[in-house]
Amino acid sequence: MLDITTLNVGGIRAAWRKGMASWLRAAGPDVLCLQEVRAPLEQLQEYLPDRHLAQSVSQIKGRSGVAVASLLPLAAVREGLPGLEPLPTHTGRWIEADIALPDGARLTVVSAYVHSGEVGTVRQDHKLDFLHAMTERLRALTAVGAVVCGDFNVAHREADLKNWRGNQKNSGFLPEERAVLTEWFADLGWVDVGRALAGEREGPYTWWSWRGRAFDNDTGWRIDYQIAPPAVAGLARDFRIDKPERYDARWTDHAPFTVTYDLPGFSP
Repeated sequence: MLDITTLNVGGIRAAWRKGMASWLRAAGPDVLCLQEVRAPLEQLQEYLPDRHLAQSVSQIKGRSGVAVASLLPLAAVREGLPGLEPLPTHTGRWIEADIALPDGARLTVVSAYVHSGEVGTVRQDHKLDFLHAMTERLRALTAVGAVVCGDFNVAHREADLKNWRGNQKNSGFLPEERAVLTEWFADLGWVDVGRALAGEREGPYTWWSWRGRAFDNDTGWRIDYQIAPPAVAGLARDFRIDKPERYDARWTDHAPFTVTYDLPGFSP
């Protein structure tokens, strides 16, 4: 069994001080996909000395940053999303690592951080450009054993956010954003592993605003994903979302989302 966790830490230094270290000791996933790391590789190595690391750091200081931190060796690493105009705002958002499995097979694991976007601004243009570039990369990865993890900053369906009626004109639930994810699942054949395991129900959510009583009332969004081609998605056996019991126990505004895959004998 292989546990893969995706987690937006909102700055690993702050998250580590507030309680991430305790969570990691208890959870101990085999592969950890991080977003919004906001720290150099040297500091990440200090926090995760027992893990093999692949990281993409943003060219804009204090922004973005993604990483794959694996207890298993890394056979290869590829940084950046092909097909994008090389803007600083696109950096620190995509890292691929080929995990060397014990039986000799390789599993490509991606940590991705899609732009948050903002309607009527260039930030939204960058977000859509990134999502479309993801489509082309997923097309290329379809025949490969891959799991793409991350904060996609898009709720795909009404069941994926509590207040969907009030967010239909906001970035994160726009028709053009959701259509890209539909293309991944309906046309390319990729599987939303979290939804497949959770079934047809509201949530389960992975992000709650710091403001108001969103956390206490579970007024959240499901924007943290693990997606995979059918050959890998069919090996997913269970999932969990480590939502803290209390607001004051939070160390990020996201919750770690872990999927357990049954990979012995896996072949892409």
